[in-house]
Amino acid sequence: MKPATGRWVTGDDFFGREADLRQLEHRVRNRDPVLLTGQRRVGKTSIAHELGRRMKAGGWIFLFADVEGATSPEEFVTEIAKAVYRLRFRGFRFDWSVLWPGRGLEGVSAMQFGAKFRSRLTPGNWQRRGEKLFAKCAKQKKPVLFVIDELPIFLGHLIDKGGNSAAKQFLGWFRGTVQALNAAIDPPAFIVSGSVGLEGLARRIGASDRINNLYSYRLSPWSRDECVECFRLLARSVELPTEEGVARAVYDKLGLGIPHHVQSFFARLHDDHGRTGGTGPVTASDVERVYRTHLLGPPGQNDLAHYEDRLKDALDDRCYRLAMEILAARQSLEQLYADVENVAIQDWWRARFRDHYEPLGSWRRPRQEQVE
Repeated sequence: MKPATGRWVTGDDFFGREADLRQLEHRVRNRDPVLLTGQRRVGKTSIAHELGRRMKAGGWIFLFADVEGATSPEEFVTEIAKAVYRLRFRGFRFDWSVLWPGRGLEGVSAMQFGAKFRSRLTPGNWQRRGEKLFAKCAKQKKPVLFVIDELPIFLGHLIDKGGNSAAKQFLGWFRGTVQALNAAIDPPAFIVSGSVGLEGLARRIGASDRINNLYSYRLSPWSRDECVECFRLLARSVELPTEEGVARAVYDKLGLGIPHHVQSFFARLHDDHGRTGGTGPVTASDVERVYRTHLLGPPGQNDLAHYEDRLKDALDDRCYRLAMEILAARQSLEQLYADVENVAIQDWWRARFRDHYEPLGSWRRPRQEQVE
């Protein structure tokens, strides 16, 4: 098991999640469209790829499309087409003349193909071409698992450009397309995922009925024991000596078993040990120092600052501003996070707004002048 930060992992680098994998595989084989949820960095993309790897070993075709960068239905369909095109020589049978009359497709990269394909799409034909792409997935000799990652972020872009109606129209089309495929002899299995809650977004725009065909499966953080075991395996893989209790101290500082945070904390400790020329083991005091100076300091900002970005993605402008004011109030933080387990996020919010706002307790409503 090799250390990994900022990338999804599969195979020997994938850790745990066996119960989740069994449940997801059951849903996939049952052809239940799955909405895979969970907070950011909890490992949704990794488990989707690991599930796909295992399904491929069992004779399935695995397709994966990341639609985070798409801002229109045409770009969404293009990302779907690129995912299909990448497998043109690996068991996926597709007659591109159905969507692309003429020749000239062989030998181009997926990126080049995407640009050419996108130029053929118009506001009037993306639905038809998207339906044909998905329909081809139902006509393969092997069963197909299709994972569509970061669908909620794409919908957020769609709302920004076209308003709620554009997102509702798209969700209605996607729901109808997936349901129509159920009539096939061997319909494809779908998993959609995202770090922004799709249910909340759908409620906000009045489209909850357009995602009620999705079976919601939430990926939980690791337990304390899982975090400790992962840390020990990582230390063993790079021969990093650690004192007894260091792995537990790492979990206690994080407060919640987010896989990426465990990996990131380990990477910071490993770098610190090498930078200081340490020959002895990593100690609990090293954990405390690296936590304060690296995870909560400038080097660790990218690991935690994205929670602010996801908050903006999940809320409209008014609610986002209100949320930031609440989080920025120093005195309120103690009450707001009294029951929150993720200690690292608590501390990061406090550091983020340390010198910018007055606490709510210092805010006073002006007294009304008495009228004589």
